[in-house]
Amino acid sequence: MFEVGAFGEAIHTVRFFQRMPFKTRWTAAAAQFFSGTDVEQNLRTCVEWMRKARAKGADLIVMPENSNRDRDYFVAGKPSRERCWDCAETLDGPFVTGVRAVAKELGLWASLGVDLRGKSKPTVHIGVVLIRPDGEIEGVVKKHVLWDYEYTLFEPGSEPYQVFDTELGRLAMLCCADGIVPEAPRVLSLMGAQVLLNSLNSRGPDEMRVHIPLRAIENGVWHVASNTVGNPNNVGLLWPWTGGSEVCDPKGVRTTASEEEEDMVVAEVRPFESELKSSSWSKDIWKQRRPELYGIMTRPLEEVPAAVMYGPAGEILPFEGPDVLKVAMMQLSRVHTRACTEWMTQRQIAYAARRGAVLGVLPSLWCFKRGEVASDPKDAAVYSSEVLKKAASWAQESKMHICFSLVESDGEKLYHTAYLVGPAGDILAKYRKTHLNDQELTWATAGDELCKVYAIPALGHVAMMIEDEVWSPEVSRCLALEGVEVVLHPTDWDTKEAGELAATERAGENRFHLVSVTRLDSPGQLGSQTTHAGEFLGGEPIPLMRYCQGTWCRWGVEEQVIVDLQRRQAHCKMMGDHLDVLKKRFPDLYNVCTKPREDLHTWRDVTTMRPGDFPDEYRYLRGSFGLKRAHECRGSEDFSSSKH
Repeated sequence: MFEVGAFGEAIHTVRFFQRMPFKTRWTAAAAQFFSGTDVEQNLRTCVEWMRKARAKGADLIVMPENSNRDRDYFVAGKPSRERCWDCAETLDGPFVTGVRAVAKELGLWASLGVDLRGKSKPTVHIGVVLIRPDGEIEGVVKKHVLWDYEYTLFEPGSEPYQVFDTELGRLAMLCCADGIVPEAPRVLSLMGAQVLLNSLNSRGPDEMRVHIPLRAIENGVWHVASNTVGNPNNVGLLWPWTGGSEVCDPKGVRTTASEEEEDMVVAEVRPFESELKSSSWSKDIWKQRRPELYGIMTRPLEEVPAAVMYGPAGEILPFEGPDVLKVAMMQLSRVHTRACTEWMTQRQIAYAARRGAVLGVLPSLWCFKRGEVASDPKDAAVYSSEVLKKAASWAQESKMHICFSLVESDGEKLYHTAYLVGPAGDILAKYRKTHLNDQELTWATAGDELCKVYAIPALGHVAMMIEDEVWSPEVSRCLALEGVEVVLHPTDWDTKEAGELAATERAGENRFHLVSVTRLDSPGQLGSQTTHAGEFLGGEPIPLMRYCQGTWCRWGVEEQVIVDLQRRQAHCKMMGDHLDVLKKRFPDLYNVCTKPREDLHTWRDVTTMRPGDFPDEYRYLRGSFGLKRAHECRGSEDFSSSKH
């Protein structure tokens, strides 16, 4: 389809996904406000923001979770499912009907969170409703992962995830805590979602600072997120809802709203950019994935090794290991000559041992100049074999464990390999990198399996990953499900976001310790970072329940920082009293994570069709896009009507 530009030229404005045309560019709005207990007033508030969005040229508006009302669903200070039911909405009730009427009046798409009655009392679901510009409900989905107290009031969804083909592209709805864990956004993106619409009701600053931008970057999709803001209450929980609504593109470029005031962010969305899947670490995120290695993600909850770690940490931990693991982040890289770098490394190890460290971690390929491996990988492999022998002797001299990565030669093949050398000078663990970045593809062979989780009495349950594998949510999730306590991560930050977003998220969403040690010359200009698993004790400030704590080195400075890792923290998988980040999963919904790339619902792989290749009867959208399709609201069968 084409439209006429300002100078009379024809502008290509739609593309096709299978049989559905979608616009090349459109405008999204994310409005943030607070909904009180007056539902009629809340409807007027939604309508006011819808009108403002349309006046600014928006084609779609996202509004917060529970836009219908504040959740005062408590009786005598205790959560009441009966009151929750009494206050909840129905799809044909006045609140949803009112939003639909204005969407039709304005010709505006609307996605918003509404607490909806289930089929029978007292079941209530946290719903997200997607309304079309003709006022019809395109679909409604349930929140699958609930935030802590919500488990006492609502029933989580467990049905398969949905992606909606629309004139705006392939849209998928998230709801707040659905994005705290990696599976929901990953599954939706693998199902072909180009734009995630996220309705939130969050008091956690981690949403706007970590979850929202990271889910866009790691999946190469657009993310339009609307959060509640402010708090008019003077008693009870006074922490405000944190706002920060944003539109984030697939590279992580963000347009953001206020963190304190009612506001609205408006930005252009170009859905086809989600099909490119390019990133700072790979030209093709989907091609870099290794779905054949992720099978544990689909195993039943009680059949994974980490099942013994669910819930709060017990008095006696199920795995052998120290109470506290003292680890040295040994931040250095090639300086002056090879001999000088080796000398500096030996001194770092000896110094760490004198300070009481049991384990030291070095950066990725630390003994090489930047670009040296790619320019002559065979020579790098020869030198790596020499350094490996020397590192074994250094470990033996200092009676320490040392983790690092080098180039490994095996016949005609070269690997980027991480090693864990023990205090006796023996190799206790080895991992060949499985997810290769663009530069590694020029010289390395990918490994055949993710790192095993090694049970080492002096350390606990440890595993390794290398560099940009921190960007893969599946790598860390699989290690967590295998029961890892500490992940050792020789790295070379490609961007600041690799540490500030990805590494922080991996530790938080899995509740393991992550020790990331980077080169002095890392492009990300960020120092080494240990992200602690953290243990929920009860009564923490809300940000501390959700945000993992960190310990950092300065960037660009040879430095050594010792961290004490409380091993029991990795045995507490709780992010609150009710949310277990590993157990509150739906493995039967994650099969798409294990499908080969050619089976994914990506536009470029599914069809060679282009604009003009489809007859009008398939162009079943409104207006100039052709005939309107027969409509059926997907997902509505699980909710009550006002007649029941």
